[in-house]
Amino acid sequence: MARQQQHPRECAREVVLANPAGLHARPATAFVDRATKFKSDVVLIKDGREANGKSIMEILALGAEQGARLSLITRGPDARAALEALLELLETKLDET
Repeated sequence: MARQQQHPRECAREVVLANPAGLHARPATAFVDRATKFKSDVVLIKDGREANGKSIMEILALGAEQGARLSLITRGPDARAALEALLELLETKLDET
């Protein structure tokens, strides 16, 4: 008996970027490192521009500075866990002092 494929779960939230330097190379790398641990797709949206949350180049191209409003969308089997883990990074200073 064939197993029926489930539609991917989707979770979304808006967040204000807390890191004083924005999503420059080091914090973007931390974000991508965490995002790639999940099976779900990860999307960041800033001012209508969309970036693959597992691509350092696409994230850097967003030019997200401190205080930027971002939409974070996760789609897949572990979407909720991915959303929570990635929000934690964006709402903090991304381990920078």
